[in-house]
Amino acid sequence: MTTRNNPLLASCPRAGALVSVMLLGGLVSSCAAEPRVTAPVKVMAASPTPAPLPQAAIPSQPYQWRNVAIIAGGFVDALLFHPMQEGLAYARTDIGGAYRWDKASARWVPLNDWAGGKDGNLLGCESIGMDPTDPKRLYLALGTYTQGWAGNGAIMRSSDGGRTWRRTDMAFKMGGNEDGRSAGERLMVDSHKNGVLYMGSRNDGLWKSADYGATWAKVESFPVTGRTNGVGVVFVVFDRASGAAGAPTPTIYVGVSQKNGPGLYRSADAGATWTAVAGQPQGLLPHHGEMDAQGALYLTYSSAPGPNDVGDGAVWKLDTKTNAWTDITPQKPNTGGAPGFGYAGLAVDARHPGVALVSTMDHWSGGDTLFRTTDGGAHWTDLGPKTKRDWSLTPYLTWGKPSASLGWWIGALALDPFHPGHVMYGTGATIWGSDDTDNSGVTHWSVRAAGLEETAVNDLVSPPVGAHLLSALGDIGGFRHDDFAVSPRSGMMSNPIFTTTSSIDYAASAPNIVARVGRVDGGAKRGAYSTDAGATWTPFASEPAGTRGSGSVAVSADGKTFVWASEGAAPAYSQDLGATWKTSAGLAADKVKVIADRVDSDTFYAMDDAHLFVSTDGGASFAPSAGSPPQGAAQLRAAPGRKGDLWVTAGNSGVYHSTDGGAGFAPVGRVPNAQKIGFGKAAPGRDYPAIYLTGETQEGASGVFRSDDAGKTWVRINDDAHQYGFSGQSVTGDPRVYGRVYMGSNGRGALYADPAPGK
Repeated sequence: MTTRNNPLLASCPRAGALVSVMLLGGLVSSCAAEPRVTAPVKVMAASPTPAPLPQAAIPSQPYQWRNVAIIAGGFVDALLFHPMQEGLAYARTDIGGAYRWDKASARWVPLNDWAGGKDGNLLGCESIGMDPTDPKRLYLALGTYTQGWAGNGAIMRSSDGGRTWRRTDMAFKMGGNEDGRSAGERLMVDSHKNGVLYMGSRNDGLWKSADYGATWAKVESFPVTGRTNGVGVVFVVFDRASGAAGAPTPTIYVGVSQKNGPGLYRSADAGATWTAVAGQPQGLLPHHGEMDAQGALYLTYSSAPGPNDVGDGAVWKLDTKTNAWTDITPQKPNTGGAPGFGYAGLAVDARHPGVALVSTMDHWSGGDTLFRTTDGGAHWTDLGPKTKRDWSLTPYLTWGKPSASLGWWIGALALDPFHPGHVMYGTGATIWGSDDTDNSGVTHWSVRAAGLEETAVNDLVSPPVGAHLLSALGDIGGFRHDDFAVSPRSGMMSNPIFTTTSSIDYAASAPNIVARVGRVDGGAKRGAYSTDAGATWTPFASEPAGTRGSGSVAVSADGKTFVWASEGAAPAYSQDLGATWKTSAGLAADKVKVIADRVDSDTFYAMDDAHLFVSTDGGASFAPSAGSPPQGAAQLRAAPGRKGDLWVTAGNSGVYHSTDGGAGFAPVGRVPNAQKIGFGKAAPGRDYPAIYLTGETQEGASGVFRSDDAGKTWVRINDDAHQYGFSGQSVTGDPRVYGRVYMGSNGRGALYADPAPGK
């Protein structure tokens, strides 16, 4: 499960996070303008002309896919304006891919939705490479983790602004969701010869391509060739004042995240040789580096790679003509009683030398802020105290407080080269933008994240009354969505606001009764119930002994019993809306997930990796079922309206069905790889609910499938352009709208889809 970032949990690391393109108007559908990707290629080899993917044996039905609007919700760790084309900008996120700004619709357009289950690791964006001389050329360095189980990263290259892609698999891993992910940019295109690119790796030194990213070779002359803090080479800067168009830029600067050695290297011969820059700061890690038109190289430094555990930092400037260093830190951390913090984000005005902005990072006691200079760092203005902010697009950003803060984890900062007052910055939850940072008084900021959806979804339910969708999310709690087109006006589910919601359930026969469980700071209860279909909430008055919260919760069909299989405690049941809890007999702690029968109020089920348990006394005791779940069982679900009607997904083993409360399971036809399963309104003329399934086709394409005949036949309802990294965290249908499906992704938010018109 993810541990996303939020202001109530200042030190959340997101390590081990759950393993965020909207088109104009928010519609995601199949069309020629969408991003697509060619077939993968061998390591470091250029892609051949792509062959068409084999046709799926399972028939397809066209669907229209859209995001349920939450708007952002995760770490936006880089923002970039193109230096040549006005209005062109890009954003990258740690687990939700990259986005392009669409000026006409004022929305971000996602670029990675083609990534399927086998390429789920490619939703983490390590770096974006813009061609400074050709706005249509774009490169993405993709890879989420560097652990042994994660695949190597890939460079995606596009010559049409990210609408179509070609791929080169790299010989090393990337860490788009690891420490140091807001540093950069690691991937840079030579400003004088745009076929030349450099890519800084975390553990394998510096790499170069001389053929527009098609093939790559390690720069053997670069001094840092191995692991440095797991962060490695963090940025590449070309000195445009050196050299001339048509030949590789001779002077290049490269930043390396290391304390016990130089953090900045320079080459004066187009990368043939490298030397450490003399006189550079010691004891801190470089985070960003940018050069202005007069040859001043600005650098931000921090004591840790970030975005957590930063306790010191500085801002320096190197005059590349004289090699003179100047400490231009706006506010010294750890001096005169000042708290510890670092510096991360950096934006330099390319057309007005001396104008720059920097951001603090991990200034938890005073709040992170932005500083702006117009004289090369001799004097700075703290923009924080004089900001007016409009968060109406995303009311949840207040976290239940009167107003929204500037944010936290500000590692992304960008200044529009065509409009010097236009600045955007990214936080652990959103993007803020201003158009008047160049005035001397109050600056006005608003959320600029429309179209960008980066939440990690743990659970979704669609009750037959009230709002059509209730969500349980990582890091920002969850929402009650009455209108899918807007972020809920009421913000997150509150009383309490969970830092992460792990599970949510409603009573099948009394659907106004809903329960949710998760994590929360400050000693608040980690479970809550609603009697008005999630409109308002009341915390459980008590918790099971020894619980650490989270886990799974099940509500009996009549709403009179809750069973909570929490972390750190044996499952427990309550018959008084969480006022008191009693331990359920027969189940071990931290081993099972629980669900309720959707008809019989006394029956609950619990499943671990190899066993099914049944309770017929309202959760007081559980006993092993006569039947065992299939090997590799991933999820257990009870069908609505039928007592003892259970379904189990089992990965490559497919789907299994029981009609006798788990006494026996039978395989259901020839079905794809099966991960998550849910139910919705029955098709016209049918009496069994529609079944929705996430998994893979026989040919290996990530799929969302629907069956209208209890699993006898299936139809694929997504396509290769809409795979969303395909973690398939949760899936359910709508009990009131036939054909509508809701899917929870890991990093691309909550999605819903309906059959395409006329289909």
